[in-house]
Amino acid sequence: MATADLRKGYLLGLATFSIWGLFPLYFKSIEQYAALEIVTQRVIWSAVFGTLALLLWRHPGWWRELLANPRRLGVLAISSVLIAANWLIYVWAVNHDRMIEASLGYYINPLVNVLLGLIVLRERLRPLQWLAVAMAAIGVGLQLLTLGEFPWISIVLALSFGTYGLLRKQAPVAALPGLVVETWLLLPVAVAWLLLFGSGASTEPAFWTTPEALWLMAAGPVTLIPLLGFNAAARHLPYSTLGFLQYLTPTLLLVLAVQVFGEPFPVDRQLAFFCIWAGLAVYSLDAWRIMRRSAA
Repeated sequence: MATADLRKGYLLGLATFSIWGLFPLYFKSIEQYAALEIVTQRVIWSAVFGTLALLLWRHPGWWRELLANPRRLGVLAISSVLIAANWLIYVWAVNHDRMIEASLGYYINPLVNVLLGLIVLRERLRPLQWLAVAMAAIGVGLQLLTLGEFPWISIVLALSFGTYGLLRKQAPVAALPGLVVETWLLLPVAVAWLLLFGSGASTEPAFWTTPEALWLMAAGPVTLIPLLGFNAAARHLPYSTLGFLQYLTPTLLLVLAVQVFGEPFPVDRQLAFFCIWAGLAVYSLDAWRIMRRSAA
């Protein structure tokens, strides 16, 4: 791969994972709205701006191919529910000062992917992968024992996103068209909820004449821009390199939680994180060894 392509890939990858890591700054700016209201608006405006993006960046033949494989449409319907649940829990966690737990969820996500590969795809784990998963399990267990609470936010985020990724592999649709179809499938539910059960500011017609409305509309571009960046980075970088760069997102999330928003990070919780980090180090070492062997 050319040096210029690699440099472009690294820049795009770093920008993408940095944007995802800085998402809380956006969601904190609209925390006066309920998490469910934010997510419904995110669905609506992601569908709107995603459709516009598809008109600009064409993906020839994707719709015809999707219609010719209705099973993929069914898979996307399930994955749309998973991504909506992931968005809802994430936004709720950020706006209820539980960002550290959200960070933990995205740290353990790669190891959850390994477990899903074992359980669902019947893949065989290498010894270092078993060790990495065991270390992560110890970290989760320590949080349960020392803090007396099960890290449900972390587990739900990791499981929902891991299962989402697994399902998307079963429905090979390009990233942007796939997300747009998911938002189209969620759109009737989001609109129906707003009309029948919504009671927030965004349900009032007068709200959409105020500057505050622009903040909710921004949920569309905020969702789509990093996705387009990730899509472009994936074309210029080996997928294993993207796997290493993904740790930037939960790291920035953790730094924001502790240093900017002042969430408590006691020694007991730090110990659980160290176990997770050790597991990720082992997992990364194993991935690096396999990558070197494949290159050789």
